[in-house]
Amino acid sequence: MQRVLVLLLSALDALVAAAVGLAVAGAPLTVFWFVAFGSGDLSAIWQSAATIWQFGHSVPVAITLPEVYVAELGVDATLASFTLSLAPLAFAAFTLLFGGRSGARAGRAGAPWSGALTGTLVFAALASGIAVTSQASLTGTDLWRAICYPTAYYAAGVLAGALHRAWVDGDDGPVDALRARLDRARGAWPEVPELAVRGGAIAVTGMVAVGAAVLGVALIVRAPNIVALSQAGNLDAGGAAVLALAQLLYLPTLLVWALSFVAGPGVGLGAGSVVSPAGTQLGVLPGVPILGVLPEGASSWYLLFALLPIAVGAVAGWATRSRLSPRGSTADAESTGILVTLTLSIAALAGLATALMAVLASGSMGPGRLSAVGPDAVAVGVAIGVEVGLGAAILLLSPRRRGDEAAATTASEPGVFARLTGARGGADDGAERADAARD
Repeated sequence: MQRVLVLLLSALDALVAAAVGLAVAGAPLTVFWFVAFGSGDLSAIWQSAATIWQFGHSVPVAITLPEVYVAELGVDATLASFTLSLAPLAFAAFTLLFGGRSGARAGRAGAPWSGALTGTLVFAALASGIAVTSQASLTGTDLWRAICYPTAYYAAGVLAGALHRAWVDGDDGPVDALRARLDRARGAWPEVPELAVRGGAIAVTGMVAVGAAVLGVALIVRAPNIVALSQAGNLDAGGAAVLALAQLLYLPTLLVWALSFVAGPGVGLGAGSVVSPAGTQLGVLPGVPILGVLPEGASSWYLLFALLPIAVGAVAGWATRSRLSPRGSTADAESTGILVTLTLSIAALAGLATALMAVLASGSMGPGRLSAVGPDAVAVGVAIGVEVGLGAAILLLSPRRRGDEAAATTASEPGVFARLTGARGGADDGAERADAARD
C-alpha cells in the first residue's frame, strides 16, 4: 500500500511541475490578451503558453512572419523565417529542482527507482499531450524535441534526487550492493567516489553563487542604463509588465553568462561582438533593457575575476580533505594517488557542469548576426576546470603540518561505508567489554 501511495505522489508531482510551468507562461499571457483585445481566443492562448513553456525547456521555436506583415514593414524576405533557441532557463530550472524534490521524497519513502520511473513516465505523457495540442501556424517546434527536452529536465532532477537519497539511506538494491563492494576495499579508496562528487558539487554550487553575485552587482551598477532602455521603449503598463516578467525568466541564463565572464572566455553576442574581461566589442543589439547590464568597455580590474574560481576550488578542496578519514593510517588517506584523483575529479566535474550550463545558455536571438549568442561551452568548461582544479590542488596536494597530521589521526572516524556497516558493532563490543570489567 505504501509503495502505491509513493507512485501516486510521484505522478502528482509530475502533474504539478508541468501545470505550474504552464500557469507561469499562460496566466500573464491571458491577462494581456484580454486587456489588449477585450476578448480571448483560448486556443491561441493555449498554443502560445505551451510554446513558451517548451521554449523555456530549450526547445527551438521556428518563427515564420506572415507575408502581409513582411510586405507592410519592408522586412527583407530572407529574414522572415528564423529560429529562436536562447531559452529562458527559469522554466527548466524549476522543472529540474521540482523533479529533484520528488525523487528525494520517493527515496525517503523507500521506493526511489519506481517513484522516479513513474514520475518520468507521467511527465513524458503530459509533455506529449502538450506538444500534440499546441501546434501553431506562425511558430513551430519539432514534435520529438517538444516531448524529449522537457522530459529530460524532469528525469535528470528526479533521478538525481532518488540517487542521492538511495546513497544516503540505502535502497536494498544496486546502490547498497555497490556501497558494500566499495567498503570491502582497503585504505581510504572507498570514500573517494563520494568525496569526489561532494567536492564537485561544492565547486559547482560555489561557481553558481559567484555568477549570481557578479550579476547582482552588475544589475545595481548598471541600473541607470537598464532604466534608460526601458524608458526608450515607450511601453504601456501591460507591455512593461510582460517585458519585466520575460526578463525575470531570463535571469538564470544571464547568471550563466556572468559565470562565463568571470571564467575568462566571456560571452559572444553575435558575429563580431564579444564581452569578456580581456576586452569588450559590442555591435548592434536588440533594445532589451536587461542587456544594459553588459559592460561597455574593458578594465584591467576584470582580470581579477579569475581569482574567484580559484577560491571556489580551494574551498572545495578544503571541504573534501577535511572529510577524508583514514581507515588504517593517515598515510593511506593522504596518499598521493587519492589526493590527485580527488583534485582531478573536482576539476572535471566543475568543468563539465559549467560547460553543460553554457550549452543551455546559448542559442539564437533572431535572424542574421543574432543567430549565435552565448558563451563558448568548450572554452568555459576548460577555463573553469583549470581554475577550480588549481584552487583544489592548493588545498588537497599541499603537505600537512605535523600537528595537523597528529590531530587528524586522533580525531579520525571510520570511513563513510565503515560508519554505515561497523559503527553499531563497535558500540556493542564496547558495551560487552564494560560488562566484563564490572564482573
